[in-house]
Amino acid sequence: MSTTASTSSAGSVPPGTASWAGVVSLGLGIFAIVVSEFLPASLLPRIADDLGVSTGAAGQSVTVTAVAAALSALLIAVVLPRADRRHVMIGLTVLAVASNLLVALAPNLAVLLAARLLLGLALGGFWAMATAMAAHLVPADHLGRALTVINSGVALATVAAVPLGSWLGEVWGWRGVFLLGAGLAALALLVQAATLPRITPAVTSGVRALGATLRSGAVLLGLLAVLLVFGGHFSGFTYVRPAVESLSTTGVGGLAALLLVFGVANLVGTAVSGPLVDRSLRVGLLLFPVVLGAGMLLVHLVGGSLLALFAAGALWGFGFGGVPTAVLTWGARAEPARLEQIGGLIVTTCNVGIAVGGIVGGLLVDEVAASAPLVVGGTAAIAGAALLTCLGRRGRPVRAGRRTSPTRSGAAA
Repeated sequence: MSTTASTSSAGSVPPGTASWAGVVSLGLGIFAIVVSEFLPASLLPRIADDLGVSTGAAGQSVTVTAVAAALSALLIAVVLPRADRRHVMIGLTVLAVASNLLVALAPNLAVLLAARLLLGLALGGFWAMATAMAAHLVPADHLGRALTVINSGVALATVAAVPLGSWLGEVWGWRGVFLLGAGLAALALLVQAATLPRITPAVTSGVRALGATLRSGAVLLGLLAVLLVFGGHFSGFTYVRPAVESLSTTGVGGLAALLLVFGVANLVGTAVSGPLVDRSLRVGLLLFPVVLGAGMLLVHLVGGSLLALFAAGALWGFGFGGVPTAVLTWGARAEPARLEQIGGLIVTTCNVGIAVGGIVGGLLVDEVAASAPLVVGGTAAIAGAALLTCLGRRGRPVRAGRRTSPTRSGAAA
């Protein structure tokens, strides 16, 4: 496409079919990448047996992906300050295709880990750039809706990846499943090539812009709030099985049904989050993390009742489904002139939250009680909601064609 936009003017591409097609291509891209991220969860024993390593060693394929994603999200705009963003997004999707192909052909663990490192680079960079890209493909007052389309790819992948990988692993073998992952990424690549416009990065891209963003006190408080919400969620979700088993007589089948309810509610929360935050960002920043935290606390309180347990799980899933769109929209309004930097910082913080939640939850399970992560995590999520709501009070819509100075953009938070 010949259309060119500058990343300093969010929402500068006129609305229309081509613009929304580009948004869909981003959603398809993140879907393919996140599916690939989660595939090992259902395939680790098969991978370990085939490569002649322990299941724990094979599980490091998840670790290296997360670490690479955090670094990529933080540094992508610094390393590539002047590259056409269309080329960057396409290049990241190419990395996802290559990663899955290498995993499918991996003769040993070292090659598999190197391939998963490539996937982490694709995941972090793609998600970090997504907010800035979306801001050029739709009008400013539809940014939340665009982020909903993109984050729907994450929600769908979260629900589909593990059962899909488990079922197809029985039919095709684990290598065949990763070939499917490569095919999904290749499809996203084709759609991106057909729909994404050329986007010239702003002069504010690079290490100085990242440093300026980090000097904003409001941004740092917002990132702390995001850490509380994501860390709280994953402290409970990572250990949901031992927590539910300690609170109820629910077996494996009941747990699977609970996770399905969570996943469906997650999709609903994602779907409604965009229109809501476009109308009232502050309401979205309060509602979704509070519902998330309340759901976790209710699982702890009513776990003995199967019906109440499922209702609590639905609340938890609904709340978490809306969180990504809400926090990314907050970031876009807090730093409208540095969308790539704030997007990268939020995605990096989310990945740190996943790691911190896993560590804290593990300590609580071992030293306190199996259900303790639900109480601590739910409380942390609600505290994060309170902080985000205070910051969201000062958020302003990103205006098309607006060039915000570094000084003023920090105050916009």
